[in-house]
Amino acid sequence: MKTVNLASKLAQFSTHWDPHVVADYNDNDVMVVKFQGEFPFHLHEDTDDFFLVLEGEMVMELEDAQHRVGAGELFIVPRGVTHRPRAAAECKVLLIEPKGVPNTGDPATAAPKPRI
Repeated sequence: MKTVNLASKLAQFSTHWDPHVVADYNDNDVMVVKFQGEFPFHLHEDTDDFFLVLEGEMVMELEDAQHRVGAGELFIVPRGVTHRPRAAAECKVLLIEPKGVPNTGDPATAAPKPRI
């Protein structure tokens, strides 16, 4: 058991759309990531997608709606729903998802998830 300082972990990298695992929770990866610009539309067939904005603001685009998500707010995309996060300025986010789930929904296009 140990304390994880999210600000310290986020300071270790400057890339966008590049999730980094900071802890394990049951069979889930707890990750931090920085968003800026647009991520491709995608979906996850078998799991919901959890986003907690730590700093900044993002927009979650769905097929038929857009939701602004600010610091201290979370948004959960249900499994099977096509979505795309985007952020005009850098946004820092905490993600939780089952181990091995590709961030794009497709292992061929997914980013690696290094542990920091």
